[in-house]
Amino acid sequence: MPPLLKSLLLKSLFLMGQFGLDPLRLLRSLRGLPGYGRDWWRFRRDYSGTMALMPCLHDRFNEAGATKSEYFWQDLLVARWIHDADPRPEKCVDVGSRIDGFVAHVASFREIEVFDVRQITTSIPGVIFRQADLMDRSMMGHWYAEGGYCDSLSCLHVLEHFGLGRYGDPIDPRGYEVGFANLVGLLKPGGYFYLSTPVGHERVEFNANWVFDPRTILRCADTLGLRLERLAIFNPRSGLRDINMAECKEEIAALVGEPYNLGIFVFVKPVDSGTN
Repeated sequence: MPPLLKSLLLKSLFLMGQFGLDPLRLLRSLRGLPGYGRDWWRFRRDYSGTMALMPCLHDRFNEAGATKSEYFWQDLLVARWIHDADPRPEKCVDVGSRIDGFVAHVASFREIEVFDVRQITTSIPGVIFRQADLMDRSMMGHWYAEGGYCDSLSCLHVLEHFGLGRYGDPIDPRGYEVGFANLVGLLKPGGYFYLSTPVGHERVEFNANWVFDPRTILRCADTLGLRLERLAIFNPRSGLRDINMAECKEEIAALVGEPYNLGIFVFVKPVDSGTN
């Protein structure tokens, strides 16, 4: 990608995310003005009824849907994994994933319980919502029952935000470790934990997110007695691929030197694990 275009895209994403300004959308809308005027004239020529103006100038230049986003792929992929799980989980719990993506996918075929530090004021069929801060185990109360609370746990594109204050959570440079441990405390032995998070050269992009060395995630999992069952990687340029578990160490070593990928991990909590 040419440096000028890359710079424009990065600035556009920043303005759009922080101030609600989208320069690229503005350019597409300006491009659509001549066609809008031409179409209006042709339609009006043959129609004498009431007509209000509501221009949609940029839509003709967009794709039919947003299918290149890592959120699109992780939400679809993990929802399918849960749907196809054998045996089917008795209780699905999600922490912080997208309500209008992953949670909606799962709620279309089964009930799912959602924990989030933020509020949800809408009643959603198939979704049981509980407001809770996963960095504060004392808030979770009876959900840390003896033997675990759920046998399917998901947390997609969330762990990297713990401790950075972005969503009103407390500042803690090791917040992800606290959050990881509290998440695993919800899981029953034999249960599956679906986790996605940015991986690559480890750094904090304050206060947006962490990008973790993938070995950091595996170290946290190993400390808590989890076993890696599956790993998929989404790259913004090359798309989605499953990692061959027989070559997992080599693949993970290669990821360490890359600037950014999304790691989609599936862990299992062994039946003989005493972690809670």
